[in-house]
Amino acid sequence: EVTVYVDNMFRPAQLQGRPAKWSHLFADTHEELMSIAAEMGLNPDWLQYPGTHREHFDVTTAKRTQALGFGAVPIAYPSGVAVLLEQRRAVCQCKRLADCTWPIPPGDRS
Repeated sequence: EVTVYVDNMFRPAQLQGRPAKWSHLFADTHEELMSIAAEMGLNPDWLQYPGTHREHFDVTTAKRTQALGFGAVPIAYPSGVAVLLEQRRAVCQCKRLADCTWPIPPGDRS
């Protein structure tokens, strides 16, 4: 079962000169995140903080809606995101982002 999350940040931004709103797309594992990103047509180069517990994609409102249609779990920003990131940080036991070892190798997951 793939667990993907999308928050409700809706941060105002400009996208190609037009107003947009951004949220964040996360998953339990790197593989899950990249799989749904491919299904959604997201460019892998858009991955933010790759290889760390903060790994995510910024998504527009339309892509957020698409993610929800794929079964993404809505989470609250900032509280739900903070809980998710803290759980990930605890798993990789990093003290600083530069020391992060996320994603955890498959054999080491509980």
